[in-house]
Amino acid sequence: MEKEVIYNKLNEIFCDVLDLDDIELTDETTASDIEEWDSLAQIQLVVAIEKAFGLKFTSQEIVDWKNVGDMVKSIQSK
Repeated sequence: MEKEVIYNKLNEIFCDVLDLDDIELTDETTASDIEEWDSLAQIQLVVAIEKAFGLKFTSQEIVDWKNVGDMVKSIQSK
């Protein structure tokens, strides 16, 4: 799956879960960059991403994510 397609879908998911009108995710985006992205939102984001892309992440994969770029790499690798 192309990176651009993944980012478009992730932008939609983040806007929906975090209740934001518009967001522009980059490889370097982290939870500290988005005020609404707290620990509860992280769980909701993971569930929504797994559902949207039809895959499952291990706990270790999720813990290893340092930014959105790491998340995208995990999606691409599945």
